[in-house]
Amino acid sequence: MTHRQPLPPDMFDELCPSALLPFRFGDKWAALIIRCLQDGPRRFSQLRVPLRRVTPKVLTQSLRGLERDGLVSRTVHADPAPRVEYALTPLGRSMLEPMDVACAWAAAHWDELLDARESYERRSPGQDTRGN
Repeated sequence: MTHRQPLPPDMFDELCPSALLPFRFGDKWAALIIRCLQDGPRRFSQLRVPLRRVTPKVLTQSLRGLERDGLVSRTVHADPAPRVEYALTPLGRSMLEPMDVACAWAAAHWDELLDARESYERRSPGQDTRGN
């Protein structure tokens, strides 16, 4: 197994620009999972560090969806101790460039996005604006 630096726990803080994107890559967590896997395979427990706001059940569902769509592969290693690793497939890796463009766009329009959301909140108090 190749040693990689651990994923930082604050990789996706509460003010992560991805939360402001008006479009998504896959489900709510897919882009964050793809970003976590960009430097190589990771175990579920390693993904849980920066994705601590995601319940294990939802993380599992997101990983299965990414696997179903051909963006992530799941490999079971039997020796020396059983472990599972998730990795980007070539198709999943092809998502990194468009995601970089989307993140740059969100960073460039951060203030406008925040202003729009705050304006909406003032007009529609008490409504859930997260789309849930």
